Amino acid sequence: MRKKRILLLSEGFGKGHTQAAYALSVGIRQSSTEVITRVIELGAFLHPTLAPLVFSAYRRTVISQPKLYGMLYRHQYKKSLNRVAGLALHRIFYSQTKAIIEQLKPDIIVCTHPFPNIIVSRLKRSGLSVPLFTVITDYDAHGTWVDSEVNKYLVSTDEVRKKLLLLGVPESNVEVTGIPVHPKFRLIHSKEQILQEFSLKEMPTVMIMGGGWGVFNKDEKSQLLDYVAGWRDSIQLIICMGTNEKARQQLLEEQAFRHPNIHVIGYTKDINKLMDVSDLLITKPGGMTCTEAVAKGIPMLFYSAIPGQEETNCQYFEEQGFGQMITSLDKIDHWFHLLLEQYPALMQRRADAIHSQQEETQDCSQAILDYLNLSENSSYLKSSKAPLIQMY
Repeated sequence: MRKKRILLLSEGFGKGHTQAAYALSVGIRQSSTEVITRVIELGAFLHPTLAPLVFSAYRRTVISQPKLYGMLYRHQYKKSLNRVAGLALHRIFYSQTKAIIEQLKPDIIVCTHPFPNIIVSRLKRSGLSVPLFTVITDYDAHGTWVDSEVNKYLVSTDEVRKKLLLLGVPESNVEVTGIPVHPKFRLIHSKEQILQEFSLKEMPTVMIMGGGWGVFNKDEKSQLLDYVAGWRDSIQLIICMGTNEKARQQLLEEQAFRHPNIHVIGYTKDINKLMDVSDLLITKPGGMTCTEAVAKGIPMLFYSAIPGQEETNCQYFEEQGFGQMITSLDKIDHWFHLLLEQYPALMQRRADAIHSQQEETQDCSQAILDYLNLSENSSYLKSSKAPLIQMY
């Protein structure tokens, strides 16, 4: 019997979209042995030379001109991408997408970024019959996600569902499933083993994330990292710089950060383990990172929310009691004093409170599997002469 095939399409504008795709892929395969999944960052796959330049330009714009980004985000908020822009995306980046779909013959396509969502929707209007599911990876619903060809939207909260309905999406096409997180964030690890594995101490611990994009610029570092480092004698700090190795080395050159209680790390696949031994997370309010932290029950402090989706994410997590925005350095003092005075009981109570407030939603992976079990086999486009792409 032929296994069902699921093609998950993302894009490299930030790590969260692709993280969600891989999390969903793993969750699906763990839930059923009758499926094959494939994750593709579509632009990078089709244009491995050009795409990194585009992504780099995007990052520089977001970091250096956040107000401009926010203005553009709000201006387009209730609008789908127009036909001219969609055609330009297709011609410049995604003209070979049809060939990929012809070769992989998926039973369903799942998009975790608006751009591949736009392209697949365009192909569906031209005759593609493969069902399209769209996973919105933030706590907001921007107009660029919306297209009448999407069969089902999987969204984080009921508030996002309501926003999609206001944008004209039929109620039957929206399901509240939460944002998919990798199953490893649902596991509970031995704290003693993790401390030993990473040479950490049993003491109040704060994790700081957000360095991967170079968002710790000089002003932010002096206001945040330098200040937090002043607590190094009493609080253990795990500073995660992601793939930004240059920034990590620069930080390690400073005397203040060469301390037994400060651990400056680069890219790691073990964030889930480090979260298990962290009592507080300081981070930008990206949808994926914050959802992973909630899964681990870690309270959060937010800094430098990018105008747009990160502001909406921040508002959601504050309203739910999962975190607070750092409005002044006094906010850091307040939380660090609480951590020291009531460690570890306070943080355990906070974790229990966060877990108790999480809404009961259907899992993303289960929603997709349920659909496949109910649907007939998809009809496919005719075979292409393009090189065969392997599913996995």
